[in-house]
Amino acid sequence: MASLLLFSTTINYMDRSVIGYVKDYFCTPIAKGGFGWTDNQYSDVTALFTFFYAGVSIIAGLVIDRIGTKVGLALSLIIWSVFGVLNAFAGSSVAVHAVVRSLFGVGEAGNFPASIKTVAEWFPKKERALATGIFNSGSNIGAMIAAIFVPWCLIHWGEAEGWKLAYILTGSIGFLWLIFWFILYNPTHKCKFVSQEELDYIHEDDLVAHVAPSEDVTVREKVSWAKLLRYPQTWAFFWGKFLTDGVWWFLLFWLPDYLKKQFGMNMHEIKWPTFIVYTISIVGSTMGGNLSRRMINNGMPVYKARMNAMLIIALCPLFLLLTQYFGNKEIFGNYAATLAVAVICIGAAAHQAWSANLFTTVSDMFPKKAVGSVIGIGGLAGGLGGVIIQKLSGILNTHYHSDPKIAYLIMFIISALAYIIAWTIIKILTRKRQVIEV
Repeated sequence: MASLLLFSTTINYMDRSVIGYVKDYFCTPIAKGGFGWTDNQYSDVTALFTFFYAGVSIIAGLVIDRIGTKVGLALSLIIWSVFGVLNAFAGSSVAVHAVVRSLFGVGEAGNFPASIKTVAEWFPKKERALATGIFNSGSNIGAMIAAIFVPWCLIHWGEAEGWKLAYILTGSIGFLWLIFWFILYNPTHKCKFVSQEELDYIHEDDLVAHVAPSEDVTVREKVSWAKLLRYPQTWAFFWGKFLTDGVWWFLLFWLPDYLKKQFGMNMHEIKWPTFIVYTISIVGSTMGGNLSRRMINNGMPVYKARMNAMLIIALCPLFLLLTQYFGNKEIFGNYAATLAVAVICIGAAAHQAWSANLFTTVSDMFPKKAVGSVIGIGGLAGGLGGVIIQKLSGILNTHYHSDPKIAYLIMFIISALAYIIAWTIIKILTRKRQVIEV
């Protein structure tokens, strides 16, 4: 199950990352063969994608709680794959790109609610952060593939045709995954590949609590948003996502632009630093999930282990405060780009470690039937935070067009402080530590 979710998330982020590498061509003046977009117009497209992703996330979580993960995740992937391919036929119009990219976001909104719900159904609490870390590393693998593949398309076929083929080829891969998903996935009690011993292990938390393991009919019970929003635990997840998701959106959509403007890199040179950032992030995703797991296995209560791990992780992005210092060529010369990328690697890895643990707090605090809905609420929050980050990046880059280093300095300061602020809010809102029964 973890492998299936890993590959769906990889496809999700590979498709999502394409636009960051074609930005340079889209923003090239028409006289030089590009689309003539401004930074603000580019941010409009990415912000609208993020807005629709956010808005539909809350609906997607509720729908997946009702129809189940098997159909829910498959439907989500079909929608985002179709519109990922259609993006290749949007032409140069900002408006058409915005519409297609928004519908693409509608499909992508279902991936994380379905994946977290699958983890809640298939793993005991002590294993969930690690399982989440494993599948969440797909966001890095997908971005890594895009970092190599999309520039290759632009170089091999030329920018005018390469951007179209990048969308078509990445968007088509999802349909292959569907075959394996329908063959291999079923609820635990219906899966022919699971032994009774494995079932007992998966549902050990239910057995300890002396309740019956959840089956489809229970998992799909409707839990209203109004009821969920009464709990401070829901708001803890909301603010945790709102404050930190935008950092990853910023890296995903603006890192290639930063490397070009800060260090004068071309398309061929950009692909390796971005590839390295996302490669290192995989380590953060898996190690972050394993950190709280080891604490729990050593006898620490689940809540304390999760919060301790998240505090350690929240301190790591503070290194991003040094990004522009190390990226100063006047001080560090030819080593500036390497040092700046190294600092960004720390921040990106910390985000993925944070994300693995933050997602798992939902299945720690809520019953399985409510997990998808709460994840959807968090997806809405994270998306709204992402919209703000996208528009802020565009506004700052336009305002400081003659000196974009200032724009990126501001963005890295915001990114550095987001996690420790989020951790503090989560700690305050979840201080009672109770598990919700809805």
